[in-house]
Amino acid sequence: MSDVADWWRTSIIDMEPGRIDIRGRPIADLIGNTSFAQMIWLMLRGDVPSDGQAQLLEAALVAAVDHGPQAPSIATARMAVTCGASLNQAMSSAVNMLDDVHGGAGEQAVELYHRIAKSGDLEGEVAGWRKEHGKYIPGFGHRFHKPVDPRAPRLMALVQDAASGGVVEGHFGQIGMVVETHLTERAGKPVPMNIDGATAVIFAELGFDAPLARGLFCLSRSVGILAHAWEQKQQGGRNKGPTPPSYRWTYEKPNTR
Repeated sequence: MSDVADWWRTSIIDMEPGRIDIRGRPIADLIGNTSFAQMIWLMLRGDVPSDGQAQLLEAALVAAVDHGPQAPSIATARMAVTCGASLNQAMSSAVNMLDDVHGGAGEQAVELYHRIAKSGDLEGEVAGWRKEHGKYIPGFGHRFHKPVDPRAPRLMALVQDAASGGVVEGHFGQIGMVVETHLTERAGKPVPMNIDGATAVIFAELGFDAPLARGLFCLSRSVGILAHAWEQKQQGGRNKGPTPPSYRWTYEKPNTR
């Protein structure tokens, strides 16, 4: 290292007083001409997506913005506000809830799709995933939306349209549907694709690496988190926990013998 300027290195942004360039493009040229979805792509990938690619990415982002106060991330945001937290504190607390179980299925589904695409052995990869991670296959089935997660069919229809228009290849869309068929046949009952499976198809089709699927979900869900945190702040309330005061936990008496 010869200079402090070498401490951080980035190809994302260059600036000096009076000038800001993002990925080599003046910020003034981007403002008013670039959508937020296009800007996300530019920041992460270094180029500007086609209109079709941007529309498909935006559809995935729109679909995942909210899933109600019962979602752990949303509940956390509202609880944080009732404890006196600011909006940014509520948002950071909520985003930190998005991990492997709540918020991680999209990343996991992209990884599974890539495994299947690489080996061509769908049954083997699904069985291997279960052996590694347990019985749940990420992106399929839903504990609340039965029989079908209403977001998934719409997203998959958009993937099919994009594939027909040459925007994406459609290979991962086919993999996702074959996984759904396999799981349904194995279970003897419908195991439909959910939003995580559908957005994973989109992220994979668009060429995003698996870890970015989780990051993109965090961006999307942050919109719902902000909305709920703000609504709770407007409503007021202090120290509201996850259940009403009349409800109590189950006390398990310790064995003192």
